Amino acid sequence: MSTRADILTRVQRTVGYSFSDPELLARALTHPSYAAENPSASDYERLEFLGDAVLGLVVAERLFEAFPEAREGELTRRKIAAVSGSRLATAAREAGLQDAIALGHGEQASGGEKDSILENVLEALVGAVYLDGGLDAARTVVDRLLGDITTIAEAPPQDPKSALQELTQARGLGLPSYRVVESSGPPHAPRFVVEATVAGRPFGRGEGPSKRQAEKAAAAATLEALKPSDESQAPGAV
Repeated sequence: MSTRADILTRVQRTVGYSFSDPELLARALTHPSYAAENPSASDYERLEFLGDAVLGLVVAERLFEAFPEAREGELTRRKIAAVSGSRLATAAREAGLQDAIALGHGEQASGGEKDSILENVLEALVGAVYLDGGLDAARTVVDRLLGDITTIAEAPPQDPKSALQELTQARGLGLPSYRVVESSGPPHAPRFVVEATVAGRPFGRGEGPSKRQAEKAAAAATLEALKPSDESQAPGAV
């Protein structure tokens, strides 16, 4: 039967990185349920938080370099596809991480191979490598675990409201808001006009037979107006 030290050695060999501080690796592979049953152990949650950011940076760098003509929207969709939960879980399984996770008894009884756990562990592992060896080491491990992310197809187009929220948050403009500015028509065929506001400024309008559809139309109109080629119309632009 493999000891914990044997398991940690195997993981290091698989990911192609040798830790100066093996305790970081052990923590990256420790589920909160195990730490709850073993007070001397630390779980992976803080490393997961850090690793999520490092992973996002490395993937963004790779896509930025690989697609010099791509616009922000395309790069965002490719990044979403590259770091989706299912893809990270698959990468973790391919690396055999499911057999290296320290789980509590209850989690073991339920199987312990949930995609969410594997995704978290992979992110925690990236965070641990970053702390132990720096960004270059993390880049190497991400490349080894995820492979060539430039071949991954873009994620399906987002709902306009979700896409607008993602864009405005990325630009530091906060969350968009919506309000009904006009409603008309009989009960069986209503018509709504909704206005989207970004950074406190009314920005795009849309209409539809329901408030939800009108909000989507308003979000789509605002997204179109906020394209880089129309930056002169963006909130705060001169």
